[in-house]
Amino acid sequence: MNYRKLGRWGVRVSEVGLGSWLTYGGVMDEEQSTAIIRYCYENGVNFFDTANVYAAGRSEEVVGKALKPFPRDTYVLATKVYFPMGDKPNQSGLSRKHIFEQFHLSLQRLRHDYVDLYQCHRPDPETPLEETIRAMDDLIRQGKVLYWGVSEWSATQITNVVRLCEQMNAPKPVSNQPLYHMLARSIEREVIPVSEQEGLGQVVFSPLAQGVLTGKYKPGQPPPSDSRAADSRQNMFMQNTIREANLERVQKLQPIAQQLGISMAQLALAWCLRQHNVSSVIIGARTIDQAKDNLGASGVQLSESVLTAIEEALE
Repeated sequence: MNYRKLGRWGVRVSEVGLGSWLTYGGVMDEEQSTAIIRYCYENGVNFFDTANVYAAGRSEEVVGKALKPFPRDTYVLATKVYFPMGDKPNQSGLSRKHIFEQFHLSLQRLRHDYVDLYQCHRPDPETPLEETIRAMDDLIRQGKVLYWGVSEWSATQITNVVRLCEQMNAPKPVSNQPLYHMLARSIEREVIPVSEQEGLGQVVFSPLAQGVLTGKYKPGQPPPSDSRAADSRQNMFMQNTIREANLERVQKLQPIAQQLGISMAQLALAWCLRQHNVSSVIIGARTIDQAKDNLGASGVQLSESVLTAIEEALE
């Protein structure tokens, strides 16, 4: 496993990180989830990402418990805040109240004393940035959070928050967590250039397009019975990706992966990691075999000719 700095900051994260959206604490039982988390740790993964809203807090419980036996200084634990955790007026958003209360609930579920990376899961137009920044600043000063970041923030929003942090003499965000894969590349236009300028690293989610880029879904065929697309609890998030045109593009990538002697998943993850601003690709492995295959993407180098062939395949 190779490691990269989180943006321009000193902390290093594994090129392949492990996430828990829709998996650990959700559709998978705790024993299977724990086995995968520990397998990844034992094979070099040091970046583990979750969120308070995943499985209504259950994901944090499973991830925190699975990591607890390992030395605390050997992994980077990340969670998030923003989405509703109830139907009351102050149970969502990025207000000081919601951040403070949800952070301490996250600590309880994780069974940890601090969090390495605390992320604003989405921007909150209802809360002044000054309020959110100062709440993060206070948690950092208290030693409960080491770094803070954002997720799915635009280039303008990233610029604005960095400038305001400078004015307030507060810690700046170190990372952004966006959607990024071969079929979703919008961050290349503005978010990555601005992040490079301001020192943020990308920790990207869904780098395999929820499994579409593995090639398991074939044009004109029903999804495999054991796949995410066949699970009604998960496939609602795949409608924009699992279109016939995308499946046909993915099939054109098969010969490229075969020629390189790597899997389709490794090709897709290595493609994301070609961007130096991408600090880590967050996978959502559901089996040990998937995890083993995904981890093999670390260190894979794609030549210019291969990248050109990929562009042609993707049209």
